[in-house]
Amino acid sequence: MRVIVDADACPVTRDAISVAGRHGATVALVANTTQNLDRLAARSGIEMVQVSGGRDAADFAIVEMLQPDDVVVTQDVGLAAMVLGRGARAIGVRGRIYHLATIDAELEVRHEQAKLRRAGGRHKGPAPFTDRDREHFVEQLERLLAVGS
Repeated sequence: MRVIVDADACPVTRDAISVAGRHGATVALVANTTQNLDRLAARSGIEMVQVSGGRDAADFAIVEMLQPDDVVVTQDVGLAAMVLGRGARAIGVRGRIYHLATIDAELEVRHEQAKLRRAGGRHKGPAPFTDRDREHFVEQLERLLAVGS
C-alpha cells in the first residue's frame, strides 16, 4: 500500500507522511520542479518524484504510477476522478473522501465554476485551511489506510 501525495502546495504533506508511517505504507511525493521537497524525501520510505512544470504534469505522473491499493492525497477533483477510475482511492486535503457515486457531480460543479470565471464572473473560493481541517484529514486518512491494510 502506498500514499501518493500531489505535493504542489499541499498543506498536509507532513501529516500524510506521519499517518502512512503508522500504517506501514510507503509514501511518494509528486511535485513539479519548482517545489523544494527534498528535505522531506530524505526520510526513509519516501520517494520523491519531480516532474516538469507543465500543466497537469504531476497529475499524469500520479495516474501512471497508480496501483489499485494506493491512496492519493489531492486538492484536484479532476485528478481524484482519474484515480477513482483506475481503481485506487482519493482523499482531499480537508479529509473529504472522493467516491465514484458522486465524482461526476463534483466534476460538473468544477466545470460550471470554470465557465463562470471565463465569463468574468466570480465565485466564493475555499475557506481558509484550519486546524480542524487538518484533524479531519488525519482522521479520514487513518480510516482509509486501516481499511486497506
